[in-house]
Amino acid sequence: MQARRLPAIRGWNWIVEGFRLFRTNPALLTFLVFGYWLTLIFLNLVPLIGVVLAPLAVPALSVGVMNGCRALERNGDNGFGLLYSGFGKNRNALLVLGGLYLAGSLAVFAASALFDGGALLGIMMAGQEPSEDLLQSDRLMLSLQITLALMVPVMMAFWFAPMLAAWDDVPPAKALFFSFIACLRNWRPFLVYGLGVTFISAILPGLVLGIVGALSAPLLRMVAVAMSLPLLFVFVPTLFASFYVSYRDVFVRGDGADHG
Repeated sequence: MQARRLPAIRGWNWIVEGFRLFRTNPALLTFLVFGYWLTLIFLNLVPLIGVVLAPLAVPALSVGVMNGCRALERNGDNGFGLLYSGFGKNRNALLVLGGLYLAGSLAVFAASALFDGGALLGIMMAGQEPSEDLLQSDRLMLSLQITLALMVPVMMAFWFAPMLAAWDDVPPAKALFFSFIACLRNWRPFLVYGLGVTFISAILPGLVLGIVGALSAPLLRMVAVAMSLPLLFVFVPTLFASFYVSYRDVFVRGDGADHG
């Protein structure tokens, strides 16, 4: 197995191929994605330990969705039962990855406390409301920007790690390292991918809503609702499918054949 270095255009193709995969069975992919979200919401509601249980489960749950994507690509017919399949093979490695993800995220938010006195950490972990003074200052925005920048290497390390651990039996530490290097080698397609996701999910809707709002304020809310539905029920499942496509695209076996 090796990580390929891909041309920049592949980042856009991940989105296109993710949508193509979504179209093969929209109900299945939507079920898996919303099942993933609802499970995390339920775990977060568990008193005291919910904030720990949810991050621990993220890698295994994401593998369940990726198993569904792989079943779709292979024309499998058992996809609806795959939501919790990530808790089967290599479950312990995925739970370790979840623990490392929690530790990495906490480290990033702890670093942000140096700039806002822990306000962002309190918002994310305990749902605290920031004070009016903090909202009016630049400290919270600076802290948020620094947090986003620090989260980039964390996301790079975890982008491919669950699939590497679950499908290729790679130990957690090596999975994180291989994922980070693969993302680093493919920063160009990831840049195009990020720009494409931002354009579809934020820039294009913002432009449309800006034009509609200038023409007719009463129509604005109706258009906003109409646009939110395809973003939620089409683009979000497409985004999850694109995660699978990026893994299949970047990682190949030693003989050069596509993985999967």
